Amino acid sequence: MRTIPIAPVASEFSDCEESGIVPKQNLPLARREFLKGSGILMGTLAAGSVLAGLAPSTVWAVELKTLSQAEGETLMAMGRTIYPHKKLPDAVYAILAKDMDGSASADPATAAMLREGLSNLNSLAGGSFKKASDAKKLAIVKGLEGSAFFGAVRGQCVTSVYNNDMAFAAFGYPGSAWEKGGYITRGFQDLKWLPAPPKDASPAPFMG
Repeated sequence: MRTIPIAPVASEFSDCEESGIVPKQNLPLARREFLKGSGILMGTLAAGSVLAGLAPSTVWAVELKTLSQAEGETLMAMGRTIYPHKKLPDAVYAILAKDMDGSASADPATAAMLREGLSNLNSLAGGSFKKASDAKKLAIVKGLEGSAFFGAVRGQCVTSVYNNDMAFAAFGYPGSAWEKGGYITRGFQDLKWLPAPPKDASPAPFMG
């Protein structure tokens, strides 16, 4: 089974597609490497979607070295509850789990805090936070606002969920343009996910 990388560099998907080679990144992709991890998160991108068209394969996989698969999936569900976006695939929220796992691997105290918080999520959900209704997930997460666990996950979401090539593609962000002459000639007027402003929002320039 082929897997795709998940990484925050916007050019890597296109590079992979053109060369047919998956570059070595911070997410291990070889099956023999997966077996070394504590947990594996796997899934597929929707066939025919914008993201599937950018990736060399619709299959994605992420290795967790400290957290278990169940803990990673719970983190993904919490991340989607805090920052819900229907257009973002699970692969984006898997980046959150991967990054939090990295923090847990580097610091036993962080690992203990995450495990306690994730266990608490499941207890509050009556067994499985991941399987709870959206309304119940939201109520549980709101009840944890102010806790160190909530702050750690929410803070990591800002980077993990939004600073990656899949989120850029889903939201229509073309990436950095300063080194290419700016946005004036590279899609300055191409915003398609917000309604067009009224004419009086941009009055004619003063010609006097």
